[in-house]
Amino acid sequence: MRILVVGLGVIGTTYGYVFQASGHTVEHFIRENKQADAPSRLTVKLFDGRYNGKGEAKQAEYSLAFAQPDNSYDFIVISVSAGKLAAAIQTLNEHNLQGTIIVLNGIWEEKSVVDQWFGHRPYILGYPVAGGSIEHGVLDSVLFGHLMLESQEKANIANYADLMALLSSCHLKTEVPYDMLAWIWIHMAINAGVITTAAKYGDVFDPARAAQTVMTSSKALMESVLTIREAIRIIEARGVSFRHYRKDLLPYTIPPRIAGWLMKRMFANNELTRRIMQLHSNVDDLIYVCKSVYDCGKEHGIPAPLLYPKYEHFAAQLRK
Repeated sequence: MRILVVGLGVIGTTYGYVFQASGHTVEHFIRENKQADAPSRLTVKLFDGRYNGKGEAKQAEYSLAFAQPDNSYDFIVISVSAGKLAAAIQTLNEHNLQGTIIVLNGIWEEKSVVDQWFGHRPYILGYPVAGGSIEHGVLDSVLFGHLMLESQEKANIANYADLMALLSSCHLKTEVPYDMLAWIWIHMAINAGVITTAAKYGDVFDPARAAQTVMTSSKALMESVLTIREAIRIIEARGVSFRHYRKDLLPYTIPPRIAGWLMKRMFANNELTRRIMQLHSNVDDLIYVCKSVYDCGKEHGIPAPLLYPKYEHFAAQLRK
């Protein structure tokens, strides 16, 4: 299949590499005035969880090809940071790049707003289970063996079977929540609880070390659970019914001290999860997630005595 990845971000590039390695044709769209500065090859250091639940360290080379305007693809992967989804869609429209769009990033807006952004374009919502960094020509990334994906009924795309075939060819399984957008909101709330706690206990300008500090502290993890509970109440104020997401929320309903101890043990024993926490270092993304939850909570008048001051401290540090 022909796949287009918008930009050269970590998530899109990780999946682009996986698609190319499985025999598919992959191109990246980089604006013409930035192509001269873009690398033609990347060294890939992938901690791969597709074949082994404990993960396997692999190294390979990824050859980059750049897309030209007025082309069509089977699928277009968009994974952008800090609320830039609408701008990415506009870029595709301006350059007449066609194909079913796979969205792999956080979205805080309502479905009606997202539909307006896409207009006539076919798209499906998903969420990546991958992360990492790109520095000095090296993609250092973690990839789990599954991808969160919208159901066929709710996505309403004509080539859903082709997407399943694409993912299967790369040994990627899918998990389909009741409602993908509501699941994304819940996931962003959980992340906001962890991120703001990490910012309290560590240096916001060194997210990897801050994450390590939280992952090894039962006290910090217990506080994360309590903060996550506040953030989840903010999601509930948006009208999300939690009866469809009990499995996702179960770890945050048990006594916080026990939950913190279990999370510490999980991080110690699960290198895939530990690495993805350490490698998630895009500060713009982190602040977008936390600000979205914070603003929504304030708007709905939801009490959050742990979340609000920690976010305000986080934001103040970034403004210095």
